[in-house]
Amino acid sequence: MSDSADSEAKRPNIVFIITDQQRFDTIKALGYDFMDTPNLDRMVNEGVTFTNCHITAASCAPSRASLFTGYYPHTYGVLKNADLWQHSWIEDLNKSGYRCVNIGKMHTYPYHTPNGFHERYVVENKDRYLEERYYFDEWDKALRFTGMVKQQREQYRERDDYDKALGAFLWELSPETHSDNFVGDTATWWLNAYPTREPLFLEIGFPGPHPPYDPVPGYEEPYMKRDLEIQKLKESDLDNQPASYKELRQHNVEVDHDSVQWTLSPTQEQRQKQRAYYCGNMTMIDEKVGEIIQTLEDELYIDNTIVIFTSDHGDCLTDHGHSQKWTMYEQITRVPTIVWAKPGSSASKLIVGGGRKLHGLCQLMDVGPLILDLAGVEKRSDMEAQSLLPAVQGKDWTPRDYVYCEQVQDPIFTGNIHQTMIRNDKWKLVHFVDEEHGLLIDLENDPDEFNNLWDDSGHHEVKNELLMTLLNWRIKSGVQTHNLFSEYR
Repeated sequence: MSDSADSEAKRPNIVFIITDQQRFDTIKALGYDFMDTPNLDRMVNEGVTFTNCHITAASCAPSRASLFTGYYPHTYGVLKNADLWQHSWIEDLNKSGYRCVNIGKMHTYPYHTPNGFHERYVVENKDRYLEERYYFDEWDKALRFTGMVKQQREQYRERDDYDKALGAFLWELSPETHSDNFVGDTATWWLNAYPTREPLFLEIGFPGPHPPYDPVPGYEEPYMKRDLEIQKLKESDLDNQPASYKELRQHNVEVDHDSVQWTLSPTQEQRQKQRAYYCGNMTMIDEKVGEIIQTLEDELYIDNTIVIFTSDHGDCLTDHGHSQKWTMYEQITRVPTIVWAKPGSSASKLIVGGGRKLHGLCQLMDVGPLILDLAGVEKRSDMEAQSLLPAVQGKDWTPRDYVYCEQVQDPIFTGNIHQTMIRNDKWKLVHFVDEEHGLLIDLENDPDEFNNLWDDSGHHEVKNELLMTLLNWRIKSGVQTHNLFSEYR
């Protein structure tokens, strides 16, 4: 091996696993004993976990575009699904000598844009309606050539229980054809088959646990019998939500997005079944994570590999009376984020693991410059993301004072043109453009976010302080990134 090849071999492989719509409370080792997630538990217990990592956008594509560019949605311009994005820091990894491979979901638009990858094996949403409905991904092709018809909205609508299931349906085809199994198995196949000598960046995007909530039969059964710690519904919370959130609840009743036929008054039985099926999806994904790690070991990648696990946003799952995402509750904005290397491996020298849990605030997009730093790749000077490298290496790390999240009006969130969240360790405020009402939550005394203090006369001072901080952030963001459109997008 040449000196240059030997130098390349020392750069770590990075396997970046991203689920779709995974809540924080879905990993046993993070304090949720009702979950069965032994492989993610191992990553938590041996790695570094950020327990207060928040997304920058409350829907799939803008959250992912922000993650893979290092800019807030309003900066980069990807504000909703099907907004064009064709560049990312993956291009920088590519140019530096990394072999860049995507297996599963990325949610770029167009779906098949290279985005810096040498190879893409695209698997997108299980149920595609709002953009490129007839885009046939690798999963569609595989099902077609095995003679199977994919379970999807048209078939679910014919069921007698469709209007009561809240998107929870068992997977009735063969287990290996399930989207999450298909993605996990494709990833292990690729690792088994590709004899790379280049450093590897492998993005593995699981479509689940995004709805429809569709575990293979048996995975839901343990959860149907357990206390899943489902948050109570409170009429005072529902009554005092901003107008656009009330409209969102009604919109989801009228339109069955992602095979979820919503109801304003779900029963406890409906809520238990939906949550059990969702958790069943997570246990399936956990199994595939374990198989991926084992394959990394079998194919001799593991000694020089760092695995990062996270999700693009969460899911209300009836909490606060809401379906899926588009809101700024903790169930949506807070996602699990784990950095892991096998203890004793060469890669483990790059991080200080041992089950450390870091509780400081960070943004999901901060994972991007962490990856670039681990790979020895220079970052753009105007990047709004802040590297988590000091944190994972056990050095002095300054968490963010505030985190932010945005959601623009789209075909689902129809009630306001733009909402923005600002959150610190104690307070959360959500501002709606041209809307008098908003959200102000005292997270310290009301962690369930039931009591909206927006109109409370005793909290005008803190509300105004947060609004001024939000204004300053938007102005500073525009100045910091003023060259972005001409140079990058």
